[in-house]
Amino acid sequence: MNDQTRRGERPTDGWIVRLEDIHLKLASAAGEVNILRGLDLAIGTGETVSIVGPSGSGKSTMMMVIAGLERPSSGRVAVAGFDLGSLGEDGLALFRRERVGIVFQDFHLIPTMTALENVTVPLELAGKPGAFRRAEAELGAVGLAHRLGHYPGQLSGGEQQRVALARAFVIEPSLLLADEPTGNLDGETGRHIIDLMFDLRARRGTTLVLITHDPAIAARCSRTVQLSDGRIVADAPVVASSA
Repeated sequence: MNDQTRRGERPTDGWIVRLEDIHLKLASAAGEVNILRGLDLAIGTGETVSIVGPSGSGKSTMMMVIAGLERPSSGRVAVAGFDLGSLGEDGLALFRRERVGIVFQDFHLIPTMTALENVTVPLELAGKPGAFRRAEAELGAVGLAHRLGHYPGQLSGGEQQRVALARAFVIEPSLLLADEPTGNLDGETGRHIIDLMFDLRARRGTTLVLITHDPAIAARCSRTVQLSDGRIVADAPVVASSA
């Protein structure tokens, strides 16, 4: 990272995410809308945390704030030792390229690029050496060594999400953010994707923050945070079933 990014760095004290009194207000035709209302959240390094709650409760917006893709109206955001409020847009982009992997419901692959090229993009943007070699290895890790030259339109939904996982993990992120990663997949394919995601993050020690509406997926995390109307209304460890 360059000096501009490093100026935002702070000691982590074992926490990879800290949100302190986060508010986000957006203007609308009907007036100001409160999206997030005083969020306080700390996530430890290596934790797996599910974010649950009804649609419109602020889950995706909170994740955007953690990723530095949305700036809060007030409050402090610290991620992986960086105070995001002290970073400009270039610094935030560099922070994401080196520290954060993101997986979306809609895959967000570049349709005119092959699977290999899609996974290579974040490495090339970060100026990493051996980008194609590393991307090929990552696609092999998600079971797509035989699909390197295929375009997204030639891949199934499950295969596209595997490419998205490979792209997220290829930078070796400290934090993986996943927003409904099985939302566009059938049940069996979704289970395979979740198995793969948890396996990859466990082998690499990556912290996982996962938005889901599926109670079975949420139960695989060590902790569940529940949002309602822009507020955290519950935050508790997941109790393992004795069945």
